[in-house]
Amino acid sequence: MTREISYVQAFNEAVRQAMTDDANVVCAGEDIGAFGGVFQSYAGLQKQFGKDRVVDTPISEQAIIGMGIGAAVTGLRPIVDIMFMDFIAVAFDQIINQAAKIKYMFGGSATVPLTITTGGGGGLSAGAQHSQSLEALLCHIPGLKVVMPSSPHDIKGLMTSCINEDNTTVLVLHKRLLGMSGEVAEEPYAIPLGKANVMREGSDVTIVAWGKMANDCVKAAGKLDDQGISCEVIDPRTLQPFDIATVVESVKKTNRVVIVHEAVRFGGLGGEIAAQIQEEAFDYLDAPVLRVGAPFSPVPFSPLLEAEYLPSVDRITAEISAVMARPLLGA
Repeated sequence: MTREISYVQAFNEAVRQAMTDDANVVCAGEDIGAFGGVFQSYAGLQKQFGKDRVVDTPISEQAIIGMGIGAAVTGLRPIVDIMFMDFIAVAFDQIINQAAKIKYMFGGSATVPLTITTGGGGGLSAGAQHSQSLEALLCHIPGLKVVMPSSPHDIKGLMTSCINEDNTTVLVLHKRLLGMSGEVAEEPYAIPLGKANVMREGSDVTIVAWGKMANDCVKAAGKLDDQGISCEVIDPRTLQPFDIATVVESVKKTNRVVIVHEAVRFGGLGGEIAAQIQEEAFDYLDAPVLRVGAPFSPVPFSPLLEAEYLPSVDRITAEISAVMARPLLGA
């Protein structure tokens, strides 16, 4: 049975169902207990499962991740929460040099079924230290899987897969999507990690975007219909591993690509995706791959400046129109 619930409720339901099915699933993080987390993503879980399975921690991100690693290696399936994505930097040694490496350093005899959850993205006027999109940093680290859901349906299925995964995963909830409603099945289900979703089919240009930007690109595609431009929108859902095969198949049909992300454009994941496209589908391209991202600057606090900083539906629409107007390569 399906019904409409919010993005954050769908996340909570995935965790609740996993904890009900498996006593080894435990949660830990700052204020996730009685308070339910700063975004209410863990609301009600401590009341249902007790303080031994839903643990409030001190304000120490490195300790939170370290505790999660130890619990995972010794047989539990911990979910640990880092309140804001910006704060993963405090725990980079634990994430990069421990969680991502232990399986390889022990020849596979030790696994780390650890799920790290965190809130990312801007749009709340939360300032430069609480608004970043740092997925490119995580995707560069072998041993980590990185997930950024764009809908209530996807966050439930992807979170279920993260919990069941025997390697360390990082699931990023976009803060601006927490209240978004959508159809979600009541029963447990999993969406495979590493499989993209074609959100909208089209024939003229392929748009690759994730998180909130995936939804904004669907809106932009609707506007471009009026210009006679047919957009195919692909949400990778999992950024590491990345489903390049689905993107390449789309490019073979559309011959043009625009990659949109909220993160800073320079050094962003868009550059890696563009490189893979030109390696695997260069002969099908009629124009250079375009990247749309944020300028090389910290996220502004001012709502007006932040709105200008983040890619908007109007800006995405204009960039795609510009790509369509470019002369064909080699013409």
